Amino acid sequence: MKAAVAVLKEYFGFSEFRLNQEAIIRAVMQKKDVLALMPTGGGKSVCFQVPALLLDGLTVVISPLIALMKDQVDSLRLNGIEAAFLNSSQTPGEQEEIIEN
Repeated sequence: MKAAVAVLKEYFGFSEFRLNQEAIIRAVMQKKDVLALMPTGGGKSVCFQVPALLLDGLTVVISPLIALMKDQVDSLRLNGIEAAFLNSSQTPGEQEEIIEN
């Protein structure tokens, strides 16, 4: 979990995980199926963002909230992390460009 803590500090500015985040991330890193229920503001995003930075390949996150998608992607990009969102508010051309990238 040292690598996960290092990513947490480097990209998100925290030196330790919140309650249950470490156990969730550990399970994700072990490629286990995970269902994590946390309150608003409980740190759910870190639970998939940290493993996404540590594992190879593409991470796809499905969210019904367009505003949250934009906020998350904007925040990741500000931290130097490549990210994009795809939703119905975009033109077909924008969607195609995102898919191609």
